[in-house]
Amino acid sequence: MTVRVGIADDQSMIRDGFRAQIGFAPDLELVGEASTGELAVALARTQHPDVLLMDVRMPVLDGIEATRRIVADPSTASVRVLVLTTFDLDEYVYGALRAGASGFLLKDSSPEDVQHAIRVVAQGGALLAPAITRRLIAEFAARPSTTRASAALVGRLTDREIEVLRLVARGLTNAELAGRLHVSPLTVKTHVSRILTKLGMRDRTQLVVIAYEAGLVVPGRE
Repeated sequence: MTVRVGIADDQSMIRDGFRAQIGFAPDLELVGEASTGELAVALARTQHPDVLLMDVRMPVLDGIEATRRIVADPSTASVRVLVLTTFDLDEYVYGALRAGASGFLLKDSSPEDVQHAIRVVAQGGALLAPAITRRLIAEFAARPSTTRASAALVGRLTDREIEVLRLVARGLTNAELAGRLHVSPLTVKTHVSRILTKLGMRDRTQLVVIAYEAGLVVPGRE
């Protein structure tokens, strides 16, 4: 299956680089480019890429607001956003996840990493580099209290589903979850799918956000 990809970045050299890296993979197809957040939203609406690589700092409309609009619009809700970032953009990580981004891709990633990230997100997965995950957890640690709305939402889950959610928030894969809970990977997949449905979330990245906001996981503690 061919994955349709869009690129949104105000720097032409960055777009050129990602265009070349996408071109190396026979299963990836570039369907459009945008130089502003506003044009990124328009690209999502007209081309409906499977994955949209989204820069954060862009003129007219920043990448976070563009992501929020794309995810909130029923006509573009199927477009998965992979945020382009560098390590000096830590303050934007939380905002982008809350807006509905499915993960982050470093701008200096190798062609292999770019292709892998696009495929993971296109298949419904979520992607956070370990270094970015550490910064994300630090961001949650700095927040003073849990979010009532998130806590109420999590209240819909069974005890078992809450246990699964806690482990997902710690970054465990389905295979690791299965080993920890002594169940099959298929059972874990079913649990995660039900949690996503009950909470109205689209991927594991959003589950990490809500688990921390609801106070299910305390940063720095196992």
